[in-house]
Amino acid sequence: MIFSNRSEAASLLAKKLASFEGKNPLILAIPRGAVPMAKIIADELGGEFDVVLVRKLRAPYNPEFAIGSIDESGWAYIADYAEGTGATKDYIEREKQEQLETMRRRRTQYTPVRPPIDPAGRIVIVVDDGLATGATMISALHALRAKHPTKLICAVPVAPPDTVEKVKAYADEVICLETPVYFQAVGQFYAAFPQIEDDEVVEILRKSVQTVRRKQ
Repeated sequence: MIFSNRSEAASLLAKKLASFEGKNPLILAIPRGAVPMAKIIADELGGEFDVVLVRKLRAPYNPEFAIGSIDESGWAYIADYAEGTGATKDYIEREKQEQLETMRRRRTQYTPVRPPIDPAGRIVIVVDDGLATGATMISALHALRAKHPTKLICAVPVAPPDTVEKVKAYADEVICLETPVYFQAVGQFYAAFPQIEDDEVVEILRKSVQTVRRKQ
């Protein structure tokens, strides 16, 4: 299946997540691509919306390829193939520090008006626009598990079968609409897949905060 765009993918995911409607789920996006998707899902399920910050650790000679990931606390997932890409221990440590600094900058930029929403005791649904290696999703789920949600769900439109199996170890449930065997990149499964910029993320978060305040 080819999704028209992220909005269509989000609406289809929301239908699969309909059992959580009315249960005030917390929908967390992995920035940046999943941010508009998570907002759509939160609106359709009547839940809250926020971001979970994690970063890919990039392969030395192929920055698009993930050799692992890191969360805001500094916990890192390192794939078993990382060394085979030429990533030495020193390289990985430098990459971890660079990505931690990016997350600190983004946290300041994204949520200056309030702290992140506490996932403790909540149904938490982590959304991305697709998984390739699954590295960033693994870090996100690991970070959130430590904060004691009542249920932790991964929801994505597309991922290869082996990645879905890998991610299942970190979530209570994995919802994936398409699991193609022939998988090169997430973008190949979207007719339109524009890059989401930081200013768009900030605007979506700002509007969501304003909506919550009006309801209070």
